[in-house]
This record gives sequence, structure tokens and C-alpha cells, in this order.
Amino acid sequence: MKEYTTESIRNIVLASHSSAGKTMLVEALANLTGITTRLGQVEDGTTISDFDEEEIRRGISLFTSVVPIEHNNVKLNFFDTPGYTDFIGEVISAMQVADGALILVDSVAGLEVGTEMALQYSEQFGIPRMILINKMERENANFQKALQSVQQHSETRLLPLQLPWGEKSEFKGVIDLLSMKAFEGDKNVGVEIPAEYKDDAETAHLALVEAAAEGADDLLEKYFEEGDLSDKEIMRGLKNTIRQSNFIPVLVAAAAHKVGLYPLLNVLTNLMPSPAEVGPKTALNGKGEEISLEPKDDGPLAAFVWKTTADPFVGKQTFFRVYSGKMVADERVWNSAKEEEERLAGMQIPQGKEGIPTNILHCGDIGLVAKLSVTTTGDTLCDRANPITLPVAEYPNALYQVAVFPKTQSDAAKLSSTLTRLCEEDMTLSWHNEGATRQTILQGMGDQHIDVAIRRAENKFQLGLEIQEPKVPYEERIMKEAAAMYRHKKQTGGAGQFGEVHLRVSPLQDEDFEFSNDVFGGAISNNYLPSIEKGIRSVMKEGVVAGYPVHNVKVSVFDGKEHPVDSKPIAFEIAGREAFKLAFKDAGPVLFEPIMRVEVVVPESNMGDVLGDMNSRRARVQGMNTEKGRSTVIANVPLAEMLRYTTTLRSMTGGRGYFTMVPDHYEMVPQHLAQEVIDAKRREDEENEE
Repeated sequence: MKEYTTESIRNIVLASHSSAGKTMLVEALANLTGITTRLGQVEDGTTISDFDEEEIRRGISLFTSVVPIEHNNVKLNFFDTPGYTDFIGEVISAMQVADGALILVDSVAGLEVGTEMALQYSEQFGIPRMILINKMERENANFQKALQSVQQHSETRLLPLQLPWGEKSEFKGVIDLLSMKAFEGDKNVGVEIPAEYKDDAETAHLALVEAAAEGADDLLEKYFEEGDLSDKEIMRGLKNTIRQSNFIPVLVAAAAHKVGLYPLLNVLTNLMPSPAEVGPKTALNGKGEEISLEPKDDGPLAAFVWKTTADPFVGKQTFFRVYSGKMVADERVWNSAKEEEERLAGMQIPQGKEGIPTNILHCGDIGLVAKLSVTTTGDTLCDRANPITLPVAEYPNALYQVAVFPKTQSDAAKLSSTLTRLCEEDMTLSWHNEGATRQTILQGMGDQHIDVAIRRAENKFQLGLEIQEPKVPYEERIMKEAAAMYRHKKQTGGAGQFGEVHLRVSPLQDEDFEFSNDVFGGAISNNYLPSIEKGIRSVMKEGVVAGYPVHNVKVSVFDGKEHPVDSKPIAFEIAGREAFKLAFKDAGPVLFEPIMRVEVVVPESNMGDVLGDMNSRRARVQGMNTEKGRSTVIANVPLAEMLRYTTTLRSMTGGRGYFTMVPDHYEMVPQHLAQEVIDAKRREDEENEE
């Protein structure tokens, strides 16, 4: 592949609902431009961009892959992203380094939840968008219906740049409204527009010229005066209006049959901005001051790492985009986040599974380098003398959790390092040890997401994992004051053990734990008090009534006895522990549960079902709002009721609903539910004793 400068690069993310045809579009473009000799198929696992064994097994994209396509001396870096909503993190990673988005819409299904999310995120990142109505050869394909379904959802006006030449089995090609030519099949040469489409094409062309005129003041003036614009002016106006997101251009294709691909490439090449046209990128310098990075080869080096993959055979692979300066193979670069130096050994241009070796990557390009030692997703590579940090996109909170357990002893040793490596690859995947339940929790965007991560751990890192539904991290607290005493006495022949502790427990509002020494007259020596506190803290970790940590409690030791010979620290530790348990049980122990702030967004027609379901989950609705056919419900819901909500919401709304969830506060568990938790703990203890 030849060298491309900043002006000749286009970074375009392909986003859509699952099965709208992104992978086959890339496959067809690769075949059309001679990268591959035969057209691969998703079903056979032979496509250039779905090469991971999990992707082949499932028949869907799970990871973003980059395939550069060369057309008219321009390199178009296509990011083929997953359409399934569990893998939205991959879409976000790609969108933050792309300069434009091509959003595919199935001509039969029209707008789907993945389309909505693609439109939403592309707007959030402020990148120009185009819609491609794909699969026009399908039975029941309907261009106008698909167009209307998207227009109803989008506040930005849709602007057809192409019209279909026929539909369903009659779909022959594309009528290009820019050149006013018709392109049949996979041909790159236009012919006269058939007579029956002439009027529609003229009307649509007029709307296109009007939209172009809105792109610049001088064009608008000329259009009002002369009523027309030259081809060059139309292009300039459209480019401006697309970048300002005043309109969303609409294109047409049957990608899998290679129909309409040349007109598509022409539009993307001519109207999508190059990195040079996007303008400066905001970053921070070494002093934490905001700076603007111009997209130029002679600027200070700044490359953003947007994706990393770990492979036991190939090693770690790091994907980056150059925002300023240029990357030269075998040079040393500075990782500003880790404050360590890395060497760019074996730099490549990613092309699906393969990499094309290269010595230089110009500003704006996408590259790949293997075996960097400390670099992870979100890091910035720069010059050591001029440290720069590029901003990292925000990722949604994890919504689905599982508790993971190693299958064998050797798996236990690899558990934390492997989970860390998996989470470094995927910014929407995270793990932690939950102290309250003593479980290792892996959290992601949904059951498919977690399933892929578990299989990846097994196949790539040979880590065997068992999973189960996680326990809820309840807290044990008390409602009133209570006192108790405990005497620990043990004779073993020779020196024995003796310690007596009198203590009082009371609820504490703003602090977690307070320990006070209120012993008068030296009944217990001061040097035994740390042991008493140690005993109490050990019980607080393990819990008293249901096995969950104790919080918000004040303990006052007010009396006790010691023996001149037999008293030892261990005796007071045991006495403190047992006295605390007795007092806690008398102080009105209760369970508190985590309450989440949940925001659910669903089509208006599903609002009633969602509210009914929320009521069954002990939710307290805080607010409701309906706008443009979408309803939002904000509610406080116990975590115990939300563990598998992802799956429920999808089935209730046909995949069109989504939600966000963040921890909010703790509240007391209703008595009958608390009793169930306590009984479950008792049964578990009895089973363990057996």
C-alpha cells in the first residue's frame, strides 16, 4: 500500500443495528478494489473483517476491525463495528477516532435500536453522518419507508444524494443526484437516467442544490440571484452543510451484490472530511494546560491508543490514530499516561486480520504496533520532551454482573492478571473484588458481552471460569442502643486465658465506625484495648446476622476485668468479638441494600409495560418525560431487583429500550425480604458444616 498524506485520508466508522450489512459492505469493497480475490461470506466465516474465532462461531461482529480501501488516490479507513448493543464500547472507541460515520439501515427493517444508538453517538462525538439504505435487493425492500422511519426519529433533515434504480428483485443500480447519472450494478461509469426516474431525480436534485446553497453565505446569495450553482459550488456547499450537521445525506446500495459501491466511494471520498479539514484537536500539555493540536506532520507528536488486543501467540497489539506529527517505525515514543518509553518495532497498517508493514504514518492515519509493554487503551504516545495527553471518551456504566470463580487452583493464580488484561482491551468491561460478599465480580453491558469475555479468557488465556449470579452487597446496621458483656476463660494446664469485656453499641449517622475507651478506674489495661478493637473489626467484616459487613456503628467499652497472670491480648480479642455479637443482636439489627438510580429510555408504546414492571421491582419513580416518541423513566430501584434487567428490558421492548444505572444510596430492606436473606445465610452455614 502506498503512502498517504493527511489530505488523502478518510476515517469512516460503519455503525448500525446488527445484520444491516456492515461486514459484507467492507467485504464487497475489499473485493471490488482488488484486496481480496473472492467475496467472503459471514455465514462461512471467510470475511476480511470478522476473523476472530468467536465472531465466526456466532456469525456476528464482536470487535471493531479496520480495513483501508484505496479509491481515486484516497485511502478510506473503514472501521467495521459490532451492531449488537452489548458491544457498544467498540463503537464508542471507533467513533472517537473517526472523522465521519456511515450509518447503515436495512431497507426492510428501517430504523432499529442500533441505528438510533449510532445516530446518537455520532451526534455526541460531533462527526458528520451519512445514511446508507442497504440491502435494496431484498424482498419487501422499500426505500421511502426506510427513509421515513429514520426521519421520524431524527431532528436533522435527511437529504437523498442517490435514488434507487428499481427495488427488490428489480434493483439494478443507483441514480446519482450529484452527477445526474445512473450507475448500473458494479459499474463505475454513469449512463443516462431512465425516463421513468427523470422527474423524481430532477426534484431531488433541486432539493440537493438548495441544501448546498445553505452551506455558505456566498453560495446562498448566488443561488437567490441565479437560481443554480456549479458542480464545484454544490460540492463545496454540501461539504460545509454536512460538517455543520444541517443535513444527513442518504445513499443507496445492495452491498453484498456489489451494487452502488462506486457511487458510494465517490461520495465518501468527495464529501467526508479528511483529518486536515476536521481542524485542531484539544489536548493537555505536560503542565496540564489546554492546547490545540493542528493536524500537521510537522506538529508535536500525539497519537491516541483507541484499541488494544491481547493474543498469547501474536502478543499485545496496539491500534492508534495520529492526531499530530507523524509516526516513524522503530523510533522511541513516550507514553504520557504511564510515563514510560516505548519502541515502535514493526509498525503496520491494519487490514482486517493482517497488517501491512510500513515505515511511516502521516498525521490523521490509523496504525498498529505489536508488543508495546505498558501501553493500554486510552493512552497517548508522544515525544518525551513534549508530553501531551489526548482526552478519552466516556463509556457507559456496566449494567450486567456475574460472580466468577476459578475452576482449578492453577486458574486461581491467573485470575486477577487475566481479568485485568481482558478489561484493558474493552473499556466497558470491568472487574473488582466485592468485600461485602467476598466474590470476584465481572461486569459488562449484557449477557452476550460477559459470555464472550468468559470464552475469551478460556480460549486466549487458558483460564477456566465458573459463573453465577452475584450476591447483593447488603450492609448490616443497628437501630437502637444495646449493651452486653462476655467473659472469655480458658484453662489449658499452666497459664490460661482470661478476659472480660463490657461494651455498648449505638447507631452512628455520618461515620462508618467509632471506637471509644470509656473504662474508668483501670478495670482493663490500655494495652488490651487495641486487641478488643481488632476483635470487633473482624466481626464487622464477617457480619453478625446475615454474613454481610457491619456499618454505621459506635462501640464504647465501659468496663471489664483482667487477670494478673492469665490475661492476654488474644483473650480480650475473643471477648471483644463475642460481646460485640451479643450487643449487636440486641440492638435491633437490620439489613440495608444498595439503591440504584436508573434511567430507562423506551419507545412511547412500551411506557405502560415498563412502569408496571418497575412497580413489581419495588421502584420509586422520580420522574417521567416523553419526547419525539421516546419515553424516559427515572427511578430509584434496589440493586437486588436489577441484576438481570438488561435481558428483561430487551424482550419487553423488542431490543429498542436501553437504560443506565449508577449507585445512589442505601436503604433498609423490608422485614420479610431481610428474613429471606438471613434464612439463606443460615442454610448456607448449615450446608458448610455438613
